Amino acid sequence: MIKTAIVGASGYTGVELLRILAVHPGVELTAVTSRQEAGRRVADLFPSLDGRLGGLEDLVLETPDPAALTARADLVFTAVPHRTAMEIIPALLAGGSRVVDLSADFRFKDPAVYEAWYEPHQAADLLAEAVYGLPELYRDRIREARLIGNPGCYPTSIILAAAPLLRAGLVDPDRIIADSKSGVSGAGRGTNMTSQFCEIDDGLMAYKVTGHRHTPEIEQELGLLAGRPVAVAFTPHLVPISRGILSTVYAPLTGTAKAEDLYDTASAFYRDEVFVRVRKPDRLPHTLDVRGTNFCDIGYFVDNRTGWVKAVSVIDNLTRGASGQAVCNMNLMTGQPETAGLASLGLRP
Repeated sequence: MIKTAIVGASGYTGVELLRILAVHPGVELTAVTSRQEAGRRVADLFPSLDGRLGGLEDLVLETPDPAALTARADLVFTAVPHRTAMEIIPALLAGGSRVVDLSADFRFKDPAVYEAWYEPHQAADLLAEAVYGLPELYRDRIREARLIGNPGCYPTSIILAAAPLLRAGLVDPDRIIADSKSGVSGAGRGTNMTSQFCEIDDGLMAYKVTGHRHTPEIEQELGLLAGRPVAVAFTPHLVPISRGILSTVYAPLTGTAKAEDLYDTASAFYRDEVFVRVRKPDRLPHTLDVRGTNFCDIGYFVDNRTGWVKAVSVIDNLTRGASGQAVCNMNLMTGQPETAGLASLGLRP
């Protein structure tokens, strides 16, 4: 059994990790931390997890202590905000634990890019070895890594949709538009007026239209796929659902491909990928089909009038967009089946 711990177990990504790890056949969860909720039982804080599965009913949240965590865990998930992660991860690695970080702190190769969008990096020496945790693109490197930068939710949906097209040279990488809609859980559990019920119910709004911090992450990975730097016009929106992301990626075709050609290309690209389902052109992806799962569903369409591709991608922002992907990375790092703990199908309705 792999001994694991969660730093920051009281947020939405933390509780999603708890939900998944509770039924994971190869994991023993030995410690969970939360500065705000230290001393409380997990099952008291989240009654939904009080099912006598995986020993969660006995876990008590504690104040994070790197030395104590590394003594009890082979692998640590850090489900905390940026900056907080970089403050604790060097000590976790030094103590011998491997780390899957769900913040943005170790997703970038260039510290200057991180610092332009976030703040000065306190552990920039670790960026070179950190592996971007998108299994479909970096599986072999993930297996050998001791530090994973788990991808953001929006980037996951966009990169997976665009990857087959860019690798095959089917679209112009200089004119990519990504339009994304996310459920409110993407804003986290903290108090925020924008995500209050009366502000979001029956409404739809764009936000951070010209400065969302996921933009450079998307551009980094699409640039690697294209073989040169790219600039992406990315616009996120908040929709009145609790969880789920739908992204539509637009790009002009470089040739005269049809929707069926794009389907064939993407199906071949993801042939061996259990967590990516390429939908035929007569079926639009729907967020309910992936709710509570680690799947990404993608459909490819061609607007014959404009000559542009429209790739529609859906994920659950808390599972595939965060905690499920983190568990998948852990599985790869520890030699377990990639699907361990992640066999759930969609909750529809």
